[in-house]
Amino acid sequence: MILNTIADGMRKVLPLKYCGAVIVAAGNASRMGGIDKVMADLNGEPMILRTVRTFQNCEAIKEIVIVTRPDLILPIRDLCTRFDKVQAVVAGGASRQESVALGMNALSGKVKLVAVQDGARPLITDAVIDRTVRAAHTYSAAAPAIPVKDTIKVVKGGVVVETPDRAALQAVQTPQVFDLDLLRGALKKAEADGAAVTDDCSAVELMGMSVKIVEGDERNIKVTTPMDLKIAELLLEDMK
Repeated sequence: MILNTIADGMRKVLPLKYCGAVIVAAGNASRMGGIDKVMADLNGEPMILRTVRTFQNCEAIKEIVIVTRPDLILPIRDLCTRFDKVQAVVAGGASRQESVALGMNALSGKVKLVAVQDGARPLITDAVIDRTVRAAHTYSAAAPAIPVKDTIKVVKGGVVVETPDRAALQAVQTPQVFDLDLLRGALKKAEADGAAVTDDCSAVELMGMSVKIVEGDERNIKVTTPMDLKIAELLLEDMK
């Protein structure tokens, strides 16, 4: 009994592995109707600034790299001069996978865990980041998710071919947090296999690895369309 109590106490004080964040903001915003979503105004300041600030203020994150388009490197660098955790702002690649890999290459040698975040999720909270990093510390791969509310249909050729059990479905968010070497190897393998993965968890799953799911936040939306931006503005007002 005494030994168990001592062991529990040791687990509580063990420090988290050194975690760096790669914030990916290199997309062309093709569905934003001409709005540059990375720099889009969200209640008085660029959207990317809100995303970066939350990671700056989260104790679980020790350093940050931002991946963006070449034309936005200087503007974003200027915006982030106040954030001492931002180590670099680098150009992205031709795909999300390549952009994430380039971001990881710019992290310091201290990093053991990497949190990959969509730059277009400006309502991410400290609580979601912290619990995802803690889960990855234990399981090597973790992501936040929320239950799917709508019934999902698998459609081929305009015809429903399957209706998955909604109770088993979760909508995955970011940050997705991984052991750095695990994610680096997974992305290289996905590239070598020609696998087009839509998120970083998918690359890790293709290696046969499990991803621990933690509680996400319904407000942690990804801004993809002008309507999403309006929703984010309303949610931000409610979060104040």
